[in-house]
Amino acid sequence: MISSDSPIAWRMAQWNELVSNTKAQGLYLYLQEAQAIKGMHVTINGRDMLQFASYSYLDLLGHPKIDAAARAAIDQFSSGTHGVRILAGTIPLHNELEKTIADFKGTEDAMVFSSGFATNMATIAALVGRNDVVISDKLNHASIVDGCLMSRAKFVRAAHNDMDSLEKALAAVPDKKAKLVVADAVFSMDGDILDLPGVVDLCNKYEATLMIDEAHSVGVIGETGRGIEEYYGMKNVIDLKMGTLSKTIPSVGGYIAASAEMITFLKHTARAFIFSAALPPASAAAAKASFEVIMEEPERVKLLQRNVEHFINGLQARGFDTLNTQTPIVPIIAGSDERAWLMAKLSQEQDIFVLPVVSPAVPKNLARLRANVTAGHTIEEIDRAMNVFESAAKQVGVL
Repeated sequence: MISSDSPIAWRMAQWNELVSNTKAQGLYLYLQEAQAIKGMHVTINGRDMLQFASYSYLDLLGHPKIDAAARAAIDQFSSGTHGVRILAGTIPLHNELEKTIADFKGTEDAMVFSSGFATNMATIAALVGRNDVVISDKLNHASIVDGCLMSRAKFVRAAHNDMDSLEKALAAVPDKKAKLVVADAVFSMDGDILDLPGVVDLCNKYEATLMIDEAHSVGVIGETGRGIEEYYGMKNVIDLKMGTLSKTIPSVGGYIAASAEMITFLKHTARAFIFSAALPPASAAAAKASFEVIMEEPERVKLLQRNVEHFINGLQARGFDTLNTQTPIVPIIAGSDERAWLMAKLSQEQDIFVLPVVSPAVPKNLARLRANVTAGHTIEEIDRAMNVFESAAKQVGVL
C-alpha cells in the first residue's frame, strides 16, 4: 500500500487536484469519448463536430481498400498472432508490410514495432550505450527523449533547429566515441520542418549516425508525400528513417527503414521488438494497404498541401501567431494556459473539435490550440473553423 506521506502519494494528490479543479471549471477537455468518426466529423457527447484534432492527414481512415484489407486479414489469420516476431509471431503480412515500407522509403529493408513510442525508445537504446553520445533537438518528441535517457549514453540537447548549437555539440564529442544525432522531421508541437541539409552536412563532417523521426512528415511533405528527403530533393542521406503507422497511416505501430545490415542488427538487439507481441494481422494489412493508397492516389497529398497553405495564411491574416509552421500541425498561440483552455472550450461549443496544449508540454506563455488540418477538410469547413477561432480569440483577449 502507498503510504499517505510518500512522495508518490503527494504527486498523485497534486495531479488529481489539478484535474478535479479543471473539471469543476468545465475546462477539462481531454479523454472525451468519440461515439462516431466519419471523415473529418466526430460525434462527441451526442454532438456532431468538425474535427481539427486528428492525425488523419490524408483522410485515409475509412478508405474502402484499407478497411477491406483489414477484414481479409482477420478472415485469414484471426485477431492476433499469439507471439513475438522473433519466435512464433511472424506472418506473411509482416514481411509484406516491411517490404512495402522499404520500397516507399527507398531503403534496403525495414522493420515494424508495436508502437511508434516503442520504436524510438528501443532503436536509440540499441544503437548507443554507456560510452557513447546521443544528441537530440530540444523540441524532439518525448519518445526520443525517453530513448536517449534509457540508452544511458551521454545525452546532449541541441538548441531547436540550430546548426551552430548542433555543431558545438558534435565537436565536443571525443573522436573514439560513437555519435548519434536524432531529430524530428516535422516537429509535433510547432509544425516546423527540420533543416535536414544542415544536419546532414554536420553528421558527415563529424562522422555521426543520423536518425530522423518522420511521424508527421510521411504523407505530408515532399512532392508525393514520401517525407523530408523528397521535400529537400535529397536521397538516402538518413541512416535510420523512423515513422509511425498511426497518423497518416490509419493503423497502429512504428517502423525503422534502413540498410539490410542495420535492420538485421536491430531485429536482434531492439528489446521492444524482441519482447513485444507482433502487430495484429488486421493492423499490418491496413498499414500495407495505406502505403499503397498513398502511391495510387497522389492527389491526396496535393489536396492536403493546398489546405495547409489556405489554413495558415487565413489564420495569419486574422492576426494569429502560428510560429514557423509549414505543415498540417498549426499552433494557434493563445499565450497563457487559461486562455488556451477557454479558447478550446469556446471552439468546441461552436462544434469545432480542437484541443489546448499547455505547459509543461509547451513553454510557459506559449500555450496554444494545436489545430490539425487535413486533406479531408473542404475550404468552406476550414473557413468556418477559422471564423470560430477568431471569435473565441476575441472573447478571451488573444486578438
